[in-house]
Amino acid sequence: MAFFFPDKDGLRRVGEHLGMELSQDEAGSYHDFLSAITPAIRMIEQLPDLPPNVKYPRTPGYQPDPADNPYNAWYYKTSIKGAAQGKLAGKRIAVKDNVFVAGVPLTNGASILDGFVPDTDATIVTRMLDAGAEIAGKSVCEYMCFSTSSSTASTGPIENPRAPGHTTGGSSNGSAALIAAHEVDMAIGADQAGSIRMPASFCGLVGHKPTYGLVPYTGCLGIEYSLDHVGPMTDNVEDCALLLEVIAGDDGIDGRQKGVRTQVYTEALGQGVKGMRIGLVKEGFERPESETGVDEAVRAAAKRLQDQGAIVEEISIPWHNIGSALWLPICIEGSYHNLYHSHGMGFYGVNAAYSLSYMRAFAGWKAHLNELAPTIKGVLLTGEIFARHQGRLYAKARNQVQRLRAEYDAWLEKYDVLMMPTTPMTATRLLPDDASPKDVLIASWGPFSNTSPFDITGHPSISVCCGMSDDKPVGAMFTGKHFDDATLFRVADVAHQQMK
Repeated sequence: MAFFFPDKDGLRRVGEHLGMELSQDEAGSYHDFLSAITPAIRMIEQLPDLPPNVKYPRTPGYQPDPADNPYNAWYYKTSIKGAAQGKLAGKRIAVKDNVFVAGVPLTNGASILDGFVPDTDATIVTRMLDAGAEIAGKSVCEYMCFSTSSSTASTGPIENPRAPGHTTGGSSNGSAALIAAHEVDMAIGADQAGSIRMPASFCGLVGHKPTYGLVPYTGCLGIEYSLDHVGPMTDNVEDCALLLEVIAGDDGIDGRQKGVRTQVYTEALGQGVKGMRIGLVKEGFERPESETGVDEAVRAAAKRLQDQGAIVEEISIPWHNIGSALWLPICIEGSYHNLYHSHGMGFYGVNAAYSLSYMRAFAGWKAHLNELAPTIKGVLLTGEIFARHQGRLYAKARNQVQRLRAEYDAWLEKYDVLMMPTTPMTATRLLPDDASPKDVLIASWGPFSNTSPFDITGHPSISVCCGMSDDKPVGAMFTGKHFDDATLFRVADVAHQQMK
């Protein structure tokens, strides 16, 4: 729609909408000055869009038949091949369906985006192709990435290959299922409350949430600018470290990236844990929602690390319990504004690359509110209630994150890593088709008490399978200093080797 400036009567009506009472003379005076912006805005409209970032040829691929998609984890299958050589040569990678791959349809798990096709590649997609990877397709994610129940995607539920009949977690659930089923070598996930680490825990994988800003989010659909992370998911620690080496680093576009420091993450492997100091965080265990078998498996893993020469001591960080509470207004009110007022792109005050084609595709979503998943409806309802408190809840929680970060940092001066269960429970049963909104919300928001605090503080955090409970995988989570992701791979490598 081309820009137009309203006439004097139209300007008065705009004022009435804002609660202003403008006389005819006042409206005329404002109109005489403000309407002069029209030529500049029309000139901006006529400027060409920046050329899309597409380096490698591809076809759109196809949406697989059920027989070719046994866990319902693929949204689209492709075969986009990158450079002939590189660190990722021979690796087939699934990309979560909130990440732009030019020419390949994207829905972000949501029916309201059916038909949208990005015209550019995300920065990380270009980097993976430059490193010789093959993009094998787009993996299904939860509806707009806001669930962990594996039940909200518009294409249907996703089953856990390593715990049949159970959830894969979320929201990077398709990525987790495809790795667990050995259909791809690596996958990309995104994490705002634990959406890389929770499915890694439920499916017995390695999932790494990098330090905030380490990996550029350019070309990825976010939830809330201050806690958007994108990172690697794999079946082993070496591949996870290797993929992070390729995708990490400043791209000069994403405003989340400040003071980025990269490392050669694969060099941390094989160093052992002798002399490392590991703080076992008491508050991560024996929570109201905890399963005894999970706590026991993680403590057993800690004991094995101790037997390998690590110094393991239990510590208490009471503010860890406050972290998941602080996450609530930040993520809910932030994502409400992102959806309802910022065109789905964290629009105002954000340094980023904006997809105008996505904004056009998203523009009519308010006409389809009734088809949204229960998690999105819940966010909109609660976000509107929070917003009626003049933004104070979001602001106070955001301010308190400084205290939370300082609490973790103080302990990370004494210990190399903090350790606790990734999820307090193992994979839960898939929900029935007639599950109530309450059932969906409980299943979606129940597992992230340990993971979500590190999304708002930005600390790097990795989940690695450390055992089994009731024949289902258990994840141990290690968290470290900002931009010291390599130390997490060092300890995760030993914890994972003990499982072989």
